[in-house]
Amino acid sequence: MMQKLLRHREALLGLVIVLMLLVIGSRVPSFLRPANLLEMFNDTAILIILALGQMMVLLTKGIDLSMAANLALTGMIVALLNFHYPAIPVWALLLLATGLGLMMGLINGLLVWKLGIPAIVVTLGTMSIYRGIIFLLSDGGWINAHQMSPDFLGLPRTPVLGLPLLGWCAIATLILVSYFLRYSRTGRALYTAGGNATAAYYTGINAGKMQFVSFCLSGALAGFCGYLWISRFAVAYVDVANGFELQVVAACVIGGISTMGGIGRVMGCLFGALFLGVINNALPVIGVSPFWQMAISGLVIVIAVLLNERSNKRKGRLILRDVALSRQKEAVKP
Repeated sequence: MMQKLLRHREALLGLVIVLMLLVIGSRVPSFLRPANLLEMFNDTAILIILALGQMMVLLTKGIDLSMAANLALTGMIVALLNFHYPAIPVWALLLLATGLGLMMGLINGLLVWKLGIPAIVVTLGTMSIYRGIIFLLSDGGWINAHQMSPDFLGLPRTPVLGLPLLGWCAIATLILVSYFLRYSRTGRALYTAGGNATAAYYTGINAGKMQFVSFCLSGALAGFCGYLWISRFAVAYVDVANGFELQVVAACVIGGISTMGGIGRVMGCLFGALFLGVINNALPVIGVSPFWQMAISGLVIVIAVLLNERSNKRKGRLILRDVALSRQKEAVKP
């Protein structure tokens, strides 16, 4: 039974999300109103985009703990530019934020690939550096809504077919990442590099280079979210999204993306983010204490990690068993 559940991880997680919505809706009927569900998806859009970036890094057996700091730094830069030079088009600021995020991801990738420094060490270091740069740029000050132009604030809120543009950004990112991982040679190489570096080497795939590519992509998505976050919440300061990187990793782990590399699907990543989004929006509605919210989220993450490890061990045993059987067959051949 457990094996079947693990095999259909995404379907099970989707069912759990639906059950959670129904249970909470039975207590608070307004929670299930279409307008509220759309707003909840919109609130989770940035988490979805960042989780997709983190997923690509985890597939290569890395981790990016600097995503939230990357987001905060790019967000502060574009907010300052908008404050001092409001005539700069919003699309140019969005491209700039994405490019700056890409550059920060590139730095992480080079340090991991060329110098062989563990990803967790590199990204912890760059996380602190990026936060320090924010303080230097802003002198510890805030950029508030009245200092931002209406166009800067309005873009993510622009409704398209009933859904704000921010939500459509998450959907577009989901489609693009799914296509990239499924159909592109580089996307498939990310799985191979993280799943079996030795096999990747013999097939001509450079595992270090794939880690570099994944960090560049995660950095670009973090930079993209830098503008989205600041315009969404209409404030920029040093501690923007502080600790949010843990939510991003949690969304991936809950969705079945293995921290050991090579295992994970886009739909699992999406459902993991939506699961956290439902929890974050629903628990305050039914009057659950913030401390219990943290405890419940932590418990879910621990259970998800245990399930992932159980799944990984099973796969390893099956591979070893199949290899042993093939060798036995070869040994008995005349």
